[in-house]
Amino acid sequence: MKCALVTGGSRGIGRAICVELARQGYYLLINYKSNQTEAEQTLNLVQMEGESGELLPFDVADKEATRQVLGTWLTNNTDKTIEVLVNNAGIRNDALFGWMEDEQWSSVVDTNLNGFFYTTRLVLGQMQEKRYGRIINVVSLSGLKGLPGQTNYSAAKAGVIGATKALAQEVARSGITVNAIAPGFIKTDMTEGMDEKELRNLVPARRFGKPEEVAYAVAFLASDKAAYITGQVLSVNGGLYS
Repeated sequence: MKCALVTGGSRGIGRAICVELARQGYYLLINYKSNQTEAEQTLNLVQMEGESGELLPFDVADKEATRQVLGTWLTNNTDKTIEVLVNNAGIRNDALFGWMEDEQWSSVVDTNLNGFFYTTRLVLGQMQEKRYGRIINVVSLSGLKGLPGQTNYSAAKAGVIGATKALAQEVARSGITVNAIAPGFIKTDMTEGMDEKELRNLVPARRFGKPEEVAYAVAFLASDKAAYITGQVLSVNGGLYS
């Protein structure tokens, strides 16, 4: 059974990715940290597409929790293969650098950057054994351009971009591609506090994007049609930055 693991899959972009990959015929492993109700709703949407899946609750920033939950699943489900890994889990905790607290820095780096490492390291072994895999990292415009008030978030996402490019070169011979998607302003919970009316004037497309538009790009990179694309960062931002 071919599976796709989506971290942070309970809401927003993660939910849209789960639904789109279900349409591509994948059994979904939906990771979430704490909101079981929203994760169950995502699973319901996956089932409405005629596919199935299960919930994998763990905090990607917690190395031991990731090892215990995801590592145990890999050990106990040898009949299933994770072909696609989407590292989507992420948090923001914005502040100007001079006023940023230690916890604001460490929590954002732990979730966005270390979470990528803990999760990918576990899944990669199976992909190398099968000599096939698609790793797609959801990064951000902030990691490419840098945004004021987001030095922690920009640093973490830029770190994932660098890791994407390096890992792609390490595993290409094993039939594994590693790419990143960099969304701009997308209408999700993470952008609810932003002034959309003002910010959309910065976007050539004059609107915020939809989670589904990010999910379509992820689905393409997860497909066999993208087998010769690796180490790339695809921006989904309405022309805001390139």
